[in-house]
Amino acid sequence: QVELVETGGGLVQAGGSLTLSCVASGRPFSDYAMGWFRQTPGQEREFVAATSASGRSIYVAESKKGRFTISRDNAKNTVYLQMNSLKPEDTAVYYCAAKDVPSTLVMSGQEYDIWGPGTQVIVSS
Repeated sequence: QVELVETGGGLVQAGGSLTLSCVASGRPFSDYAMGWFRQTPGQEREFVAATSASGRSIYVAESKKGRFTISRDNAKNTVYLQMNSLKPEDTAVYYCAAKDVPSTLVMSGQEYDIWGPGTQVIVSS
């Protein structure tokens, strides 16, 4: 199975942008549907965005459409989350996740098998 590592988190001012990357190692990355989630202390994990294994299908949570974009580069074993117009409420630990399914979007965290350790995003006001 793959192992996942997220990078790109950090401190940014409100209105700024960040691009998170999630690099996979192990099995062929193109076998896996990928998702981004986020979580703040004491809160439920929240779905952010998902992409199918090929990248042809993508979905961004309604509340984040227009600000967040998900993409993947299977040649680089990487999935990205581009975040623009960041708000303080976007502060969270962001996780990428993988599931071995060929052509499906997976939007439920409970369905994912593999998770990265997370990367912290802090948006200051």
